[in-house]
Amino acid sequence: MRERKSGFEHIDWWLVIIFLLLVTIGWINIYAAVFDENHISIFDMHVKYGKQMVWVLSSLFLGFIIILIDGKFFSQFAYLIYVIFIILLIAVIFFGKEIYGSKSWFMFAGIALQPGEFAKMATALALAKFLSKIEVDLRKRNDLFAALGLIFLPAFLIFLEHDTGSALVFLAFIFVLYRGGLSEKLVIGLVLVPLLGVISLLINKLIILGALFMIALLFFLQSKRKFRDIFLISLIYLASVGFVFSVNFAVNHILEPHQRIRINVLIGKDLDLQGAGYNVNQSLIAIGSGGIWGKGFLKGTQTKYNFVPKQSTDFIFCTVGEEWGFIGSLVVIGLFIALLVRIIIVAERQRSKFSRFYGYGVASIIFFHFTINIGMTLSLIPVIGIPLPFFSYGGSSLWAFTIMLFIFIRQDSYRYELL
Repeated sequence: MRERKSGFEHIDWWLVIIFLLLVTIGWINIYAAVFDENHISIFDMHVKYGKQMVWVLSSLFLGFIIILIDGKFFSQFAYLIYVIFIILLIAVIFFGKEIYGSKSWFMFAGIALQPGEFAKMATALALAKFLSKIEVDLRKRNDLFAALGLIFLPAFLIFLEHDTGSALVFLAFIFVLYRGGLSEKLVIGLVLVPLLGVISLLINKLIILGALFMIALLFFLQSKRKFRDIFLISLIYLASVGFVFSVNFAVNHILEPHQRIRINVLIGKDLDLQGAGYNVNQSLIAIGSGGIWGKGFLKGTQTKYNFVPKQSTDFIFCTVGEEWGFIGSLVVIGLFIALLVRIIIVAERQRSKFSRFYGYGVASIIFFHFTINIGMTLSLIPVIGIPLPFFSYGGSSLWAFTIMLFIFIRQDSYRYELL
């Protein structure tokens, strides 16, 4: 039985307040990143901060509309929304516009929209819908493969658009699967896979193969059921060997040259401060020059003289570090952590499994973007070109994250209608 109430009646204002703070601080830093004394008005549509203001206002309107929608709408039409965006991802491969080497944009009256950004929200909805079914058990192979299919289909289509960074974001849904009952051992194994990949790029393959063999032998000797476990141990060993060779093949023959160079720069195999390593090096200089308190608003020299490319998008955090310093950076990071913690708290109080799993999907995507983007600016992670949520310049990103978050806010207020 359900009692109809206004979506605003039980809205979680903490999530709304944190969202508004992040969007506002993000816009201020976009203003600082591209400020030009020849363009003073914040509504000047010839510059990015004027355009971003329009995106911010339209995002607030979208959030308002979502709160008015019936709470059961997103659960009932989750699969349909997912299918629509799968179709759009296919269409953009053939009819999209190529920007920065990625054919992942639709152009409408001079406005570029990226369906891949919205596909993350659609996947979160579809995965939550699937996991909320009573009969679904991720310990069953068919259910696990079905869940992985929902995740990797859009990721694969985005990869075909040559947008590797956005495709990698879908790996974040591993946290949703874990909350849905995925084995801890399998999660740990999936986490160790990237580590093995990095090691295979740093160390001679023969040394790695020898180490893997010794590890497999150690497990075999400690096994109480040697003849029963030898097949499994051998299978894991062979899979690890195949993975080591496939990583090297992928890096050297599949990745684009600029992506390969970025990885080699990050792991220390190459030092290219004038080429692939230029962005990151300038980013570190900008953040480091801010000191404890920063240089002050609109006083960042790295910003003013455009030393850091893409400072209003992928490297927007540099502006925070340079102009607001270590303290300002802590405030921004603290707001993101507060947002993630609040989403998890709200997700755990849901009466609906769909809302709970969707909340974890939202938290996972924001966490991945937040961690990778700031990691890029600090030279901890390869530059893969994904925006900082609610901060980076761009309409598609801001709209997508706003819609994703406010659907969750609406689902939370809807829980009071479930008796």
